[in-house]
Amino acid sequence: MWGMPRMRYADCNGSQASEETKLMVNIGGVRQVLYGDILNRYPETRLAELANCSSGGYDAIFSLCDDYDPARKEFYFDRDPGAFKCIIDVYYFGEIHMKRGVCPICFQKELEFWKIDPSFLDDCCKSNLNEKKEELQEIANRVQLILDDLEGDPSDDRWQKCQKFIWKFLEKPESSLPARVVAIMSFLFILISSVVMCVGTIPELQVEDAEGNHVEHPTLEAIETVCIGWFTIEYILRLISSPNKVHFALSFMNIIDVLAIMPFYVSLSLTYLGSKMMELSNVQQAIQALRIMRIARIFKLARHSSGLQTLTYALKMSFKELGLLLMYLAMGIFVFSAVGYTMEQSHPETLFKSIPQSFWWAIITMTTVGYGDIYPKTTLGKCNAAISFLCGVIAIALPIHPIINNFVKYYDKQRVLETATKHELDLMELHSTEGKGRNEGNAASGLNGMSMSQSDSYIPLLSDAKQHRTRLQSCK
Repeated sequence: MWGMPRMRYADCNGSQASEETKLMVNIGGVRQVLYGDILNRYPETRLAELANCSSGGYDAIFSLCDDYDPARKEFYFDRDPGAFKCIIDVYYFGEIHMKRGVCPICFQKELEFWKIDPSFLDDCCKSNLNEKKEELQEIANRVQLILDDLEGDPSDDRWQKCQKFIWKFLEKPESSLPARVVAIMSFLFILISSVVMCVGTIPELQVEDAEGNHVEHPTLEAIETVCIGWFTIEYILRLISSPNKVHFALSFMNIIDVLAIMPFYVSLSLTYLGSKMMELSNVQQAIQALRIMRIARIFKLARHSSGLQTLTYALKMSFKELGLLLMYLAMGIFVFSAVGYTMEQSHPETLFKSIPQSFWWAIITMTTVGYGDIYPKTTLGKCNAAISFLCGVIAIALPIHPIINNFVKYYDKQRVLETATKHELDLMELHSTEGKGRNEGNAASGLNGMSMSQSDSYIPLLSDAKQHRTRLQSCK
């Protein structure tokens, strides 16, 4: 049994503890004695209402607690005693701190049960709660999307059902075996197209056209045409089946898809139509420039790789660190190039002709590349080079740790969300089966008035929308 010190909280009228309202509560097997004057500091809370409902009868008592022992005058609550030990502090100190290891979402449910305003939480605890709320919302959104895919909308016509089927087939490889096969084929087409683009530049594999210019081998062009045809069909089907066409067109990955297929059609148009409007040499130069844009298709691999998506997110979340890195390097390049130019002017064979030319030396030195095309020849210049080298190593190493932390944090979060979503779906199916069996049993035995205690750690979005009450797994 644990409790709070009583003497320092006696009321101002000097009434004794024996003359005041005592409340014996049992929280998950842990007993504690509370006093009415302390609880009435916040009269809208559950404990204050329980302390003042002695004249309301058993109905009022059982509406506030799970069980009651009249002989011992003990109120029983099937709640977490560890969370209650934190919550009871609000009556004594006016604020609440969550213990380390307590799930913020479950703790919020405890606050709602005890009718405690979350504003009593300290700022550090509120930040943890908001972070968990975002995770909970994301889990709910994922589960809701899966439920929508499984159940569908009965009001959809045949075309809308066809659109949803195509969108699910192309955007969710995990939905079925054929969808997974199509995703693997798309991945292979990206690799083949990238390899063909590189192999096509080998002079030994090129052929000469009628004008004597080296062009890609016809076989490689045929493979390229097949790959572009696949990319085009895939993009058109995804665009047609997209629920939001504007958002789809402005998405970064979809812009990459357009950049990957556009050079082929522009080059084709210039080949057959451009010669009539401009000289053949200008057409060929334009085609060669457009072929460079084919490297954009390598970024299509990010659509099929969670690791690349995680790396992109980590870099996005590390803009501040990357900005500091660029700032440090820019300052170092300017300083060391100016110092190096000044120190090398006394040497008759100096390679430092100007400060802007020295920028190149400072860049390759601070980034530890060191091509050797420009280097100091004086003793002071070499000392300056050594210092710039050390400063460059330190400047580059500083943001590595935050970037790695962001990568690991996001990757672990995605794994937790995927696992939690799967658990939610499994539990929804289990609870649905148990609910049907319980309803049949209650109907047969006539036990309609029985009330059962259950956990409050549920996803409210799903329970409100689909009448499912599922236990939250993301906090485990």
